[in-house]
Amino acid sequence: MPTRSRPIYTDPDKRKTLDDLASLVTDGAVVAVGGGLSSREPMALLRAILRRRVTGLTVVGSAHGIDIDLMCAGGALSRSSESYIGFEQDFGQAPNYRRAIESGAVKADDSCCYTLVQQLRAAIQGLPFMPMRSARGTSFPSLHPEYRQMVCPFTGEELLLVPAIEPDVALIHAQYGDARGNLVIQGPPVADLLFAKASRVVLATVEEIVPTQRLGELGGISIPYFYVTAVSEVPMGAHPTACYPFYAYDRPHTALYYEAARKGLDVFSAEYLDVFIHGSPDHADYLARIGGEATRKRLASWSNGPEAWKLLYLDEAMA
Repeated sequence: MPTRSRPIYTDPDKRKTLDDLASLVTDGAVVAVGGGLSSREPMALLRAILRRRVTGLTVVGSAHGIDIDLMCAGGALSRSSESYIGFEQDFGQAPNYRRAIESGAVKADDSCCYTLVQQLRAAIQGLPFMPMRSARGTSFPSLHPEYRQMVCPFTGEELLLVPAIEPDVALIHAQYGDARGNLVIQGPPVADLLFAKASRVVLATVEEIVPTQRLGELGGISIPYFYVTAVSEVPMGAHPTACYPFYAYDRPHTALYYEAARKGLDVFSAEYLDVFIHGSPDHADYLARIGGEATRKRLASWSNGPEAWKLLYLDEAMA
């Protein structure tokens, strides 16, 4: 049963550096990674964590891709409680993730998206478990001895009980925030709102820190300040995943990543980790290595309208 009290963060100014945020993720932590698939994943923060050589992390989330694959290659993970890790229709399976699972370096706790939702809801409400129907009739219960079955005393229906998940820390990238830690997420929030409420520590990077009064103009607050421990302004902090309306998914960079990853960990370490992670001391250097302002402008064509984005995607897909 959840026993830890959820901290309330009321500091009037929570602005920190990216390295300050990364220092709050310690060995062995249970980490909820925000965003999903190829959109709004906290990539700059994950790279900063990898530079610190953090190990033994357990990650929880829904459907993810390059973020978790990179953490596997960087040696940061020991367990993965995700519903999907892959590169969607573009490239297929996640090479580093698959190698880590098959070698036993990372233990996979296969789950599904809605199971995660119910487990987070239990933690938020201070309950030890939450009932659900959707995983019945699947092999998930056989993979999770901690799940229990119960006959509902009111209806006689057999339900599956899943235990609460309380992440030690949530990592979230949002479009906008203010100095107090209020966050605005534009587009699908995925599980980020639940992560913020269920986790003890919430570390946020944002594209822009703006005055509080502007947040209403930008769509309103998605995650209020009292959930957020610290915030850092990190432009292009989700790259190479997308962060609408600032920039699109960087398919060429992801192709470079994937080509190195599929050749094996030694090649990936030499061609990617040693260049973009350990050979890149900070986020500013990373941005320079990926092409700087030219890359930002190329990806920002997303903001010129849906037709421009479709043409950009088609051009890159046919390249």
